[in-house]
Amino acid sequence: MLLLIYAHKSYIMESSNERSQKIDSLPSIKELLICNGFNTRRSLGQNFICDPCITDKIVEAAGDLTQGTVIEIGPGPGGLTRSLLRSPIPHVIAIEKDARALELLAPLQNLFPKRLTLLHQDALKSSFENLGTSPRFLISNLPYNVGTPLFLHALFHGSCFEKFVLMFQKEVAMRLCAHPSTSAYGRLSVITQFLSDPVLKFTLPPSAFLPPPKVSSSVVCITPHLTPPFPCQRTDLEQVLRAAFCQRRKMLRSSLKSLVNDPEMLLAESHIAGTRRPETLSLEEFCTLARIFKNMSSSPKTL
Repeated sequence: MLLLIYAHKSYIMESSNERSQKIDSLPSIKELLICNGFNTRRSLGQNFICDPCITDKIVEAAGDLTQGTVIEIGPGPGGLTRSLLRSPIPHVIAIEKDARALELLAPLQNLFPKRLTLLHQDALKSSFENLGTSPRFLISNLPYNVGTPLFLHALFHGSCFEKFVLMFQKEVAMRLCAHPSTSAYGRLSVITQFLSDPVLKFTLPPSAFLPPPKVSSSVVCITPHLTPPFPCQRTDLEQVLRAAFCQRRKMLRSSLKSLVNDPEMLLAESHIAGTRRPETLSLEEFCTLARIFKNMSSSPKTL
């Protein structure tokens, strides 16, 4: 089922005070949840932010929002959505899988019929390049249980986005921004930094959410690269990363055996010592491995 409420292009800019007054006329997020007997579902990774000061801070991290479209995944009762609608962004598209949450968002949509579009669908199956107009921003408190797959799905469509401002579990956020030779550095770090520039903005305690999760959460600002910083194909890089980090404590000459028959040849061509472990390699070195792997793959006998 698709619930689509069209946001007209003939959007007339309201003042900041007018937007805030409309939103302030609604019950608070906490009151909305209690009055409607809304029970969060762990299966949907639902942990909501009720404090508008926090959601405003998330929106501010995006910078200039005077043009284009913001896409929000998993708006829930609309705490972050309200802050987005306080901003001057012309169009907000909120993608929600839980039909119960759409009912909570209806009063907000009634206040902003020309600016807010609600989509009842699975964001993992969404084609973002067909939503709204550019510049596009993805600003969301991602559901914990599918945060990483949702992020990668969006990142692989990164060319249609200007910027991401996303809330993750702190552990995931640290992995996105990790440097080589640190415990958090791994496949997710490398592929994220190959496609974008991630910057950790701030961290929130569990008490900032309803219900409180068991871990802290962090907001990361992610700017997609127009072109990758080092030449190689993403699919080749993913194959190398999968093999290298499958057994991250092993030396590369051992872990890359699942990728090629003669990893020593691949490593020698890449000028990388086979005794090194994957977490010590830089993004540039992984891209070199991926590029040489691609070149060698055209000659199966050498592999």
